[in-house]
Amino acid sequence: MNYIVIKVECNEELSEVLQAVLGNVGFDAFLENDHGFEASIEKDLYNEVEVKEALDFFEEQITYTVEEQEKQNWNKLWESHYDPVEISEELQIRASFHPANPKYKYEIVITPKMSFGTGHHATTTLMLRNQLTIDHKGKNVADLGCGTGILAVMAKLLGAEQVDACDIEDWSCENALENASLNNVDLRVTVGTVHEMEKLEEYEIVLANINRNVLLEEMPTYQKLITKGGKLLLSGFYTEDLPIITEKANSVGLTYLSHLEKDNWVSAVFEN
Repeated sequence: MNYIVIKVECNEELSEVLQAVLGNVGFDAFLENDHGFEASIEKDLYNEVEVKEALDFFEEQITYTVEEQEKQNWNKLWESHYDPVEISEELQIRASFHPANPKYKYEIVITPKMSFGTGHHATTTLMLRNQLTIDHKGKNVADLGCGTGILAVMAKLLGAEQVDACDIEDWSCENALENASLNNVDLRVTVGTVHEMEKLEEYEIVLANINRNVLLEEMPTYQKLITKGGKLLLSGFYTEDLPIITEKANSVGLTYLSHLEKDNWVSAVFEN
């Protein structure tokens, strides 16, 4: 069985979106690289018209090529491109095929599949670093737009009592549950948005690594989810967007506490 491989050149912000778009038309293996990513699908399942319609919407922002390749071991190829990530002196993110490292106080094992959140992207790194500075013990935590569930797993490892996670993609929710199992923690995962989370309970900590526009739109809802004195950790936006994010947070009663930066990305912490 041969495969159709699409090689996409795009920026980091679009990469997650495009992988989700291609996932919706049957692509099931993705390899990220410095310029974008590669996506593959069995030739018999490939629909050229569907793919063209899906990617034409982004034609001014990306370039891509399509080629046919002989079957290869995509798991091994993915493994060859995936290195462990040191988030801090306390935390490492690794795949199940990497050996454990006793040097770290915390290790998270991730099998990302099509979901966002391996620790390689600056926004995930920054969110995890901020989590390490906040007391999670015995607290209820919400992870909005959970992807692989990496932030939710971190919350449990830091001692959170109950962790609820949501994502609009059902395969992301399935992946989050798989990664929770790999790390021997329990998560409550819901397919949907923050509005499904509103029906559950209030939280001492809310995590949202999404994008600027969604964060601005949903800020009032985030504030309602958080207990008095609770923390909101945000990422998915650039350094130049921090003032408008802070202004919106202040307008709904949230107070800016701190932020971290990496590669022009930001993760900020607010208090209710």
